[in-house]
Amino acid sequence: MTEAQRFGLLGKSLAHSHSPALFAEKFKRAGLDSARYSLFELDEIGKFSDWITTLQEQHGPLSGLNVTVPYKESILPFLSSLTPEAQAIGAVNAIKPCDDGTWMGHNTDAVGFLNSIRPFLRSDHERALVIGNGGAAKAVRYGLNTLGIQVAHVTRRELSGSSVRFEDLSPEAVGHHKLVVQCTPVGTYPDVDNCVPFPWSGMTPQHLVVDLVYNPAETKFLREARSRGAESMNGKDMLYAQADAAWRWWTT
Repeated sequence: MTEAQRFGLLGKSLAHSHSPALFAEKFKRAGLDSARYSLFELDEIGKFSDWITTLQEQHGPLSGLNVTVPYKESILPFLSSLTPEAQAIGAVNAIKPCDDGTWMGHNTDAVGFLNSIRPFLRSDHERALVIGNGGAAKAVRYGLNTLGIQVAHVTRRELSGSSVRFEDLSPEAVGHHKLVVQCTPVGTYPDVDNCVPFPWSGMTPQHLVVDLVYNPAETKFLREARSRGAESMNGKDMLYAQADAAWRWWTT
């Protein structure tokens, strides 16, 4: 592995991201003084092929990219292959170049989420509400299913399978699911006063509530949950765990 490696994060709006600082510390620990991690904002994913070709022509090859909202699913048609995890989940959060110049996709969100939440799981967490239906929500569902936890999605539009619309979610249903995972970007900096609609009267001190947003450290969603006595955690531990898994995949 050479020292002149370049990595980055691909997304649409990245002002909230802590990834550059996270990887700068990782590079420092590994003694990779010339390695770099950059933020790459792309206004539409349809430009991906031309954008990445031009970027590498002008600045040299990339060794890997993280992928975040809203491109974890929409980038799939631009990839030549997927790892089994990414294939099963239907979304990626990490990509790396192949020898033929194409790109392969992987998903480390699921293992990152499980590594972050496993110490807090209890026997009464056999059912979970997962809020959202984007790439992060799909990874969370996949991870929870591997633990035998039943997942119900809460979404704006009703989906096939086990899902419920926001307006149809009852306090009784919330009480029946002692694990709640908020997987949308709602409440992310700078929109810190935003919160998805939720029947808070169903929340209890027996609930574990996770918001994958990590900036701010406590979203309005988590404040509301904590005010009802629920145990709460943000997405920072998941951020670090998925980044470690992506780093191992990029460099092996």
